[in-house]
Order: sequence, then C-alpha cells, then structure tokens
Amino acid sequence: MPPRLLLPAAPALIAAPHGASVLLTPDGELSTLSARKTLEALEELGPPILVHAPATAKRLGVGAIPGAYDLLELYAFALPAQPAAPTPRGLAIALDLPPPDDAEAAAALLPEIATEILRRLARARNALPNRDVAMLAARLRDAMHWPWADSILAALGQPQARGSNDGLKVWRTMPEWEEAAPAQPPGNLPVSPAEARTRLAEILGEGAEERPSQGDFASAASMAFAPRDVPGEPRLVLAEAGTGTGKTLGYVAPASLWAERNGAPVWIATYTRNLQRQLDQELARLYPDPEERRRKVVIRKGRENYLCLLNFDEAVSGAMPGRILALALVARWAGASRDGDLMGGDFPGWIAELFPSGAVSLLSDRRGECIHSACPHWKRCFVEHSIRRAATANLVVANHALVMVQAALGPKGGGGSSEDGPALRYVFDEGHHLFDAADGAFSAALSGAEMAELRRWLLGNEGGRSRARGLRRRLEELLPAHPSLIPPLEHTEQMARALPASGWWDRWEDLPDPDNPRPGEAFLRATRIQVLARTAEADTLYDAETDLHPLHEDLPAAATALESALERLRDPLKHLSKLLTDILEDPDQELETGDRIRLETASRSIERRALIPVVAWLSMLRQLREEPPEPGTRPLYVDWLALTRREGRDIDAGLHRHWLDPTVPFAMQVAAPAHGVLIASATLRDNSAKRDPEAAWREAEARTGVQHLPNPAIRAAVPSPFDYASQTLAIVVDDMNRDSPGQVAAAMQQLFIAAGGGALGLFTAIRRLRDVHARIAPALAEAGLPLYAQHVDAMDSATLIDIFRAEEESCLLGTDALRDGVDVPGRALRLLVFDRVPWPRPSILHRERRIHLSGGRPTSYDDGIARHRLRQAFGRLIRRADDRGVFVLLDPRTPSRLLAGLPEGVVPRRLGLAEAVRQTAAFLASPALPPG
Repeated sequence: MPPRLLLPAAPALIAAPHGASVLLTPDGELSTLSARKTLEALEELGPPILVHAPATAKRLGVGAIPGAYDLLELYAFALPAQPAAPTPRGLAIALDLPPPDDAEAAAALLPEIATEILRRLARARNALPNRDVAMLAARLRDAMHWPWADSILAALGQPQARGSNDGLKVWRTMPEWEEAAPAQPPGNLPVSPAEARTRLAEILGEGAEERPSQGDFASAASMAFAPRDVPGEPRLVLAEAGTGTGKTLGYVAPASLWAERNGAPVWIATYTRNLQRQLDQELARLYPDPEERRRKVVIRKGRENYLCLLNFDEAVSGAMPGRILALALVARWAGASRDGDLMGGDFPGWIAELFPSGAVSLLSDRRGECIHSACPHWKRCFVEHSIRRAATANLVVANHALVMVQAALGPKGGGGSSEDGPALRYVFDEGHHLFDAADGAFSAALSGAEMAELRRWLLGNEGGRSRARGLRRRLEELLPAHPSLIPPLEHTEQMARALPASGWWDRWEDLPDPDNPRPGEAFLRATRIQVLARTAEADTLYDAETDLHPLHEDLPAAATALESALERLRDPLKHLSKLLTDILEDPDQELETGDRIRLETASRSIERRALIPVVAWLSMLRQLREEPPEPGTRPLYVDWLALTRREGRDIDAGLHRHWLDPTVPFAMQVAAPAHGVLIASATLRDNSAKRDPEAAWREAEARTGVQHLPNPAIRAAVPSPFDYASQTLAIVVDDMNRDSPGQVAAAMQQLFIAAGGGALGLFTAIRRLRDVHARIAPALAEAGLPLYAQHVDAMDSATLIDIFRAEEESCLLGTDALRDGVDVPGRALRLLVFDRVPWPRPSILHRERRIHLSGGRPTSYDDGIARHRLRQAFGRLIRRADDRGVFVLLDPRTPSRLLAGLPEGVVPRRLGLAEAVRQTAAFLASPALPPG
C-alpha cells in the first residue's frame, strides 16, 4: 500500500510548570487553563499530543498521563540517533520548522511536528535501517497498544504488518569486526609551526574569519609533536588560550598532521563526556564527510558508557510488555548509532527520562560484567569496534578519566587483550582539570560499596534478581577441559563470603555473630562508630568524616580480622590467575583460538577486578598497624574514614586513600612514557598574579604535574580576542544576606526577570538549589520564563543544557559543577548568577593539601581555587564576538582579591540589589558595540 499520513484526533498540550497550560482541541480551539481544568478537559477529550510525558505529568501534579501521544517517542522511533532538544522549540529546530515564540504557538505546532516526523519516515521507508521498522511498530501495537503505532504503520504503507520480536534483535544485522595485521612502527616526523598554520588555514577554508591568535596557538602546539630526545622526557607544551582563540582547531591542526605523517593516533583528552561531544562536533570542520570522520576520529570512553549487546539480548528475551517500548527505542537507535555510546554520544539522553529508572541505564555494563570473548556478541560489540578503530584512527577523543585509569591499571589491568594501549602523543584539553581527574583515578576506597561490588563480581547474584554472572559463570566453558581450576575457584567463592553481603547497610546495629563473623561488615561497623564519635558534622543529611588517627578502640581488631580475610581471598585468586597463565604457556596444550582468548581474558579480568583492589585494600589496612606520622609531616598519601548518607540514612562507610599530590602518578604513569604532551586550557594560570607572571606559571605547572618531569615545559599564552570590558558587566550584590534562602530566591527572581530569561543560577549546595527553585518557579512561570533545574527535573544535565541552549527565554539552576558542561553561545546565556563564592569544600583531604601544597600560604591556596572557579564560570558568558552577558555574585562577603582573576578590563561593581537589577536590564537591552 502507498504511505499515508494518519494523525490522531487528539488535543495538543503544553503544560507550563507552576502556571497555566495551553490546550489545543482537535477542532482548533485554543484555551489557557489551570492544571485542574486541564485534567478535566483531558478526561473529556482523551490523551493529548505532547512533548515529554513525565515532565508534563509532573507539571500537572499527576503521576502519569495514560495513552499520551509523546512526540519524543515518535521522534526517537522514526528518526533515531538524530539530536534534538526535548521541547517543542527543540523539535522544531531539528525538523527545520519555524520555532514557536510562545506556548500558544507551541501548542499549535505540535500536530505539524508529528506530520513532519511521519513524512520523513515515509520518505525513508525503503532505507536499509528501516527494514524491520514495520514489524517493530506492529509489535508495539500488539503488546502495549502504543498510541503512535497506527500512524507509523500508515506512513510505512504497511497497516497490516505482523509484529515480531525480531525487530528488537538489532544485533543480527550489525557488522562484525575483523582482526587486522599488527600496526606498523610509527614515524617520528615533526610538524613545524609553519606547517601547523598551513593545516589550520586548510581546515578553516577560504573566507574564514582571520584570528592571528589562533595561528599563534597552533604554532606553539606544534612543538609538542617534535621527536623525543630522551626516554622519560616527553616534548612538553603548556599552553593557555583565552576564550575565543579557537583553541580546539588550533591544536587539531598539528595533531592531525602528525597522525597522518607518522601512522599513529593522537589521543585528545578532555574532562567530561559533554565536552567530548562538543569536541567531536568541532572535528566536522576537519572531516566534513561523516564516513571519513568515522574512520579517522574515534570517541573512546569506559565500557560502562556503551550499550552492552549481551545485556540488551537478555532484556529482550525476558521483556514484559511494559518495557518493550524502551527496548524498541534503544533498538532503533542502536541500528543507526555511530558508536553505541549511551552516555553523551548520539543517544538522546531524554529517552531514559521517559521510562522508569534503570530501563535504559542497566543496558550498559556498569558493573564490570563483561565476559569479553565468551560473549556471543563479542564480534559485534560496540566497545570492541571502537578499540580496534582507535588503533587505526588519526584522532582519538577520550576523557581524562579513561586515559588515567588505563595508566593506573597498566598493561595487565585491561579486561582483555583488545584494550587500548598507551599513546605516544597526548593533548589534554581543559588541562586545568588534570589535578581533579588524577585525584579520582589514582585513589582507593575500602568501603562497603566497593567490597560488596567485589563480592557480587565473584559470586554473582546469590539468588537475587540481578543479572550478575559471577566468576564461576565466566569460567564455566573452561572448567570441563581444565578441572585444575575448580579447587581454587571454590576456595575463592568460600573466602568471598567474608565481604559484605546484600543488605549490609541495614545491619549497622546488629551484634556480632560468632558463627558468622562477617569481617567486612564488622570493619564497616567499627569505621562508622569512629566517624560518629569524632566527626564535627552534626547534620545527618550531610556526609561525615574523621581523621584515621587516633584509632577508636574497636577499629584495630576489626581491621586485623578483615586483613586476614582479604589475604585468604587473595591467595586462591592469585593461584587461579597463575593456573590460567600456565595453561596459556603450556606447550602441550592444544588450545583453540576461542579458548586461548577466554583464558587470557579471565586472567586479566581477575587481575583488574579482584587482585588490584584487594592488594590496595591490604596495603591500607596494614597502615593501621603502623605508628601515626608526626603532626606536620608531609605525607605521600592522605587516609581518612568517611560515612556516606542519603536522605538522613547512613548508606556506606569506609577507609579512603588519596595521593596528597595526584599529579605525581599522572606525571610518572601517563606523561613520562609519552613522546609528546600538550596541556591546553583557557584558564591555566591564576590571573591575580599579573604582577608576577613567573609565579603564575609555576602554579600552573604544579597543578598539571609538569613540575614532576625532568625536562621543562615550553610555555605559551595567547590572549582572548574578546573585549570583556564592553561585552560584560560584573556585579557583587552587597545589601543582602546570602544565608537567607528567601533573600537569595528574591534576588535571583528579580535578576532572571530583568534579563528576560537566558539565565543560569549556580549553587554550591543542592539543598539551597531546591529551596530557591520552589520559591521562584511560580513567579517565573507567570512571567513566561520556563525554569529548569538539576536535581529537580526528571532530566540529566546534558538534556537540561540542550533545552537551555534551544530555549532563549528559559532559565536553568544547577550546582557549581554544571559550569564545566555549559557551552551556550548567543542570547541563550546572558546572565550568570552565583549564590555565593564557590570556596573549596572543607574536608580532611583539602586540609592536608592546603597545608602541604600551598607553599606555606594556605589562604592563598583556597583563594586560588575559588578564583579559578569564578573565572571558569565567567568564561561561559562570552563564547562569540557578539555575545553580551552579566555576571552576578549574591555574596556581600566576596573578597576583592578573588575578583582580580576576572578577565582584563572587567571592573566588578558592588551594588545594592535594586540597582543591580536596573543595571542588568539596561546593559542587556543596550545595543552591542561592533567587534573590534
């Protein structure tokens, strides 16, 4: 049958938070109604067409809207792996429709959006990715009466299609990877500054805006690609490029040229997954053709970020009707995805928000369950594909965490022989975050969660509903042919029962059982007792911590018992690992390729998932038997005890260990083995040290680990081309009480309304964020300004930022950390408000660092961190030459010395709130000065 457009005779609904809703009836009548009246109308008219059913239901104050025609479901099904912000405006932009200006226009547009989606599906109905779409839509129709099923089948011209689960089995049509010959030795040809500039000009193309500073940066970056002269002494470049320089393409120019010449990839690492996505988008300038870009640019993340086909297969096999839609949308996406990345790639994050918690997230390997070559989908695995493509790519875009975790685990720490090896050349973008990234990667925690995770990995689900496989299942195909593995495996399983069992967090008050001593839980109980006895944190809603020494009387015996238990677990694990290695190396063994891979994978997995943490825990426990260090002594590590809480409940306890200076292992394990390292950022140096540039560079070298390498770094600094003095306004409100939630809310409300939206409010505490949101949401809704918030809306950070970018009148509340993921050029971000100075959070670890890493100036150490955070946030306001923005601190206690780190020419004004509101409105309403 020919395709036809079949739209439901349904009302269209736009529900505003804390305000009136707009309802368009099938007859074309447009009404503005209260939430109660809206629900009454829907009872009469039937399920509506809307965008984001869970968010709409929340705004109407109901649990769900049964039978709703959610345009996001239709979009994800019909146009998979295509980005769109989950709002009417966002969908309109993605579909090249005129964006609506208000709620009434948005309601009127919803049927048009549905029409355009179905029209595009009809045009592409014969395309290869859509070969199973009719059977899948029919399966959804039969299993759950999916509202959009009939419309989709009509658009496909197959209204009588028969449903089948085969449409969910997307792995059947995925390509398999094939082994290739070993890579040839890379060359060592340099890239000269002139060549870097030439490549940059080629990327930019004719007629591009001339930015001399970008060429200067590319020239400096090229020095990191010179041949290395001495082992352990990489070519080091520390480069600061002010916002607007064009930093990304500035380093991509020499990096891509070096990779092409020398036949080896350059690894570009940035701080967050969101920044990885932005960097990938920038690389379209270098490789405009999508197929060429897929070959030459690979995004690499940890396994937990990708769709696990085995988890998906098992979910499909046991799916109840209520879960089929989520699986269908994932299947449609997986068949169109570039790389199977569920977290920040081409998977729309809002899909997970449409379904109950875990419906999508549990489809990735978040708990190290991968069985590698024993998996029936191994040859189609997204992760394995990306690892192999990375070996032959020109540019590999990773995050700091992946690069450092791979270095920390070493060559034996991978989950299999296919894991990434060390790179010869690195570019660390957002280099100011290296200290924090290394702090997370090179640390250890002997906690209930970590020990229980190891138990689950070794023993499996132990009768629970989890899909945890356990070590026995990973080895089951090897055991019949190698029975010598069975005794150490059984011994391991027996010793693993000393680790905390399921539900351990509810047994804090249980008395010790002599017949079942549970040394893991006894240690956690003793840890909790010491924290409660010594902590200064009285509020049970917040986490608590205390120094390790002096030890509470209960802790030494509990630690000794756990140490013995871990030693008894370590020994059979080592024996098992050795047996696996011996079988591999036994010349009398006639091993098939698959068995050899399984043996090697099992040995490496035991090393990474079990032996490495157990050995680290034993080292930490032995430290408890030693004499505490003399007060004031500079430690190599910082150890402390902590209690984790959630909603007033103690949910975990543990012993934590961090490097005092985490850039030491970064320098030794990541940077030193490389041939060249470029560390780049817009904010490497502390601007307050303008009168002593050398001191600013030394501090930058300390925060990036460069000072721990034998050879000095080449330093380069390129200023921002932006005129911050005329493009920005900086204000400190000096007549309010920052500790009064009501006053903070009133200030944000007035400022947001004065700016007409486009406002980002940053908080240093989630509790204050939620309080302010509840206070200002009704007034902003009445003013026609949509308000979104982290930790309030049922959306992840990436989705919230996408909405904020698409909706120029929207406002967004987030924690201070959100500033790292916000790249919003234009009017969508024109006001940034901090609730208070973002000082570093007081903690035992920070206390030790400010004592020993501050050069005897602990106050300056705190100042530097706060100044850096303010400067980072300020930099988000201006992303283009025609941007204008206002920066406001609602903290009268802000020291002037912190504001010295703002860009050159910015002179903060201390004003009362009323005047701050007037000047904000006037500044944003005034015409922008022409650039230059």
